[in-house]
Amino acid sequence: MTITAVGFDLDETLAVSTRDRTSILADATERADAPPLTREEYLESHARNLTSETRTPIFAALLNERDTDADPETLATAYRREIADALVPVSGVESMLQRLREEYRVGLLTNGPRVAQRDKLSTLGWADAFDAALVTGELDAGKPDVRAFEALLDALGSEADETVYVGDDVDADIAGAADAGLIPIQVLYDGGPDPSPRAAAHIRREELVRRLPEVLAEL
Repeated sequence: MTITAVGFDLDETLAVSTRDRTSILADATERADAPPLTREEYLESHARNLTSETRTPIFAALLNERDTDADPETLATAYRREIADALVPVSGVESMLQRLREEYRVGLLTNGPRVAQRDKLSTLGWADAFDAALVTGELDAGKPDVRAFEALLDALGSEADETVYVGDDVDADIAGAADAGLIPIQVLYDGGPDPSPRAAAHIRREELVRRLPEVLAEL
């Protein structure tokens, strides 16, 4: 087997938040004069809107269930700004991506509305960090749908069985990549998902920069 390309998830894989997402959501709702929302509610609504332009439909659905005049677009903007203020790259990731691109085609496939995820890439300064960067808000389907991974393969010009996909989520990343024929590598961290038996390898996030090149060479 020869690996020719490597795809990555973004959130909790290459970039992390310096604040917990529950607190970020609470601060955003307060700033937008909106009622409290739970992280679980947000994630459920987010999963139904992976191909949206913005987070506005996510919050519109949640606010529609409450007696409030809060504006979902205002809340979406507040949440995006809170996320941007707290987002940082995993230590050493940028130099790792540069090194990997000397040997492999390197791509990104991230779930979420276009504006939200492109804003994260802009905040991180990663506009040119990948050979191809795909946001599901610009696609016909989100992870774990096979079509999302097929779009990544098309963008990278690689075959599924020669492409590794690195992510943390058991369903969206690992199962999705495996179902599409890619080789999944799961990123693990404290408080994160349990290890998936479908992953070809498991790497602790704090060891990703050091260990990933070695794992790729061994596949």
